[in-house]
Amino acid sequence: MKKIYLVLASLLFITACDSDLDQFPPNIANADSLTDFGGVLNAAYYYQLGGVTPMAVMGEFRADNALMDEEPYPAFDRYNSDLTDMEDQFFGPFYTAMYKSILSSNNVIENSTDAGEIGEAKFLRALSYFKLVQVFGDVTINLSSAPSLTDTSILVRQPVADVYSQVIIPDLTDAIAALGVEIVDGRASKLAAQGLLGKVYATLGNFSSAETQLAAVVNGAAASGVSLKDNFNEIFGAANEDGNSEIIYATQISSSIVDEYTFGSDFWNWYVGDDSKSDFPVDPDLVAAFDAVVNDTLVGGDLRRAVTLTPEGTTAIKFPKDGGLGAEHDWIEIRLADVILLYAEALNENGASATEVLGLLDPIRMRAGLNPLDPVALNTQALVRQAILDERRLELAFEGHRWFDLVRTGTVDAEMGETINSNYHVFPVPVSEILASDAVISQNPGY
Repeated sequence: MKKIYLVLASLLFITACDSDLDQFPPNIANADSLTDFGGVLNAAYYYQLGGVTPMAVMGEFRADNALMDEEPYPAFDRYNSDLTDMEDQFFGPFYTAMYKSILSSNNVIENSTDAGEIGEAKFLRALSYFKLVQVFGDVTINLSSAPSLTDTSILVRQPVADVYSQVIIPDLTDAIAALGVEIVDGRASKLAAQGLLGKVYATLGNFSSAETQLAAVVNGAAASGVSLKDNFNEIFGAANEDGNSEIIYATQISSSIVDEYTFGSDFWNWYVGDDSKSDFPVDPDLVAAFDAVVNDTLVGGDLRRAVTLTPEGTTAIKFPKDGGLGAEHDWIEIRLADVILLYAEALNENGASATEVLGLLDPIRMRAGLNPLDPVALNTQALVRQAILDERRLELAFEGHRWFDLVRTGTVDAEMGETINSNYHVFPVPVSEILASDAVISQNPGY
């Protein structure tokens, strides 16, 4: 089996989190007694499972790709304080899982003598903090494997800029130096770290640095055996995951691995409409976006539509449940098409010509049966910017990117068709964490 988890090693580090300080759960084993930190590293990977479904739901249902039916879940489409009711199912488990992954990563970074293990741990710590700042904004920084459980001042949320400059960017820079170019299923690599760092810089609006990192991925892909799949339907589904040339990094999911949170990794179930909370989850606006390109295709329609949606356009089937493989779907964190589109975005923001930028989209569009975009018609930076955003929506639908793309690109109001207070660009900090810290951890404005 391709899954990386060593079950017994992972279970050694699963804790009950009975402490008031759930964000720093203690490990069972004392690092001083360990000489092999492979199991601790596996635990850091394992805890990423708890973030899968929350990121999937936040990325799609908060945006204009998906809708909820049953209260209180339509709170995802109401930009007010109602989302605090979602703590137990989404924000609390996500928060705890990310800090558990961070804690295990810290343990490896501090104590392992294996440079490769440390590189992987730094990638996972950076990934965890990147997700945390995307979701919550300012967050607690912990870079210790044994943080104080009595000094609550260390829980004070730190500015997003500091999280990027003190943790995420340095960790990814170190990971790039330490990791190899080979893509091993489920493990961090140099290409994954470069791709993530490129996305980080794009999120910060530093497109010069983003271009450098994303170009390294695009230009180095072939040497690592990474390439676009010939057919869009070959990317997704459990049967297509082993050795998939387009996937640079994925959080691996297996039905044989007990998830710490029972709903943590069944992200696909929310998309296919199996839950009464959303029987028909696809937002008609996404269907309209697919249908809008029908006259711009070589084959009478976007081939991605049939892979992404049912013919009726009511449920999303990119990660199908058929064949009993639903519980085996990995969560794709970084794939080559995502990186190419980000690279095109960076080039456009850096003043490259429309011909150069739009040419990068041609292989992605041709695979979807679409005509190349015309640089004569799309002859301004703004038009090219919108074309890339539109392409990302159709290419990456139901991969958890949409809401975070809208926030990152400053297009929330334009794309959602309403004015949304920026307080609601992020999500509520779990109330349980605020209470446990005696309000040292603060709530986001508006919640």
